Amino acid sequence: MEKHPCVYILASGRNGTLYIGVTSDLIKRIYEHRNDVVEGFTNKYIVHDLVWYEQHAEMLSAIARERQLKKWSRKAKIVLVERHNPQWKDLWSDLIEG
Repeated sequence: MEKHPCVYILASGRNGTLYIGVTSDLIKRIYEHRNDVVEGFTNKYIVHDLVWYEQHAEMLSAIARERQLKKWSRKAKIVLVERHNPQWKDLWSDLIEG
């Protein structure tokens, strides 16, 4: 996967703790989360499963989308994940193999 601005959602499990982030290098950033490279929210609450992501053409639109999603209710975020990933499958292996 080439570098592209992406917004992503990590979860601690189905209907678990959610984390929303933005990055220009999704593979690198998810690797960092999964391996607790940086201390913070995902490390503290063990939020490592990539359950949703969305690519953008420009970083500004990705940042705007991240801000939009962070304002959504928890229920709306869960609906978004389940619409695209009803099994809450960890998409990490798809990402690195694809």
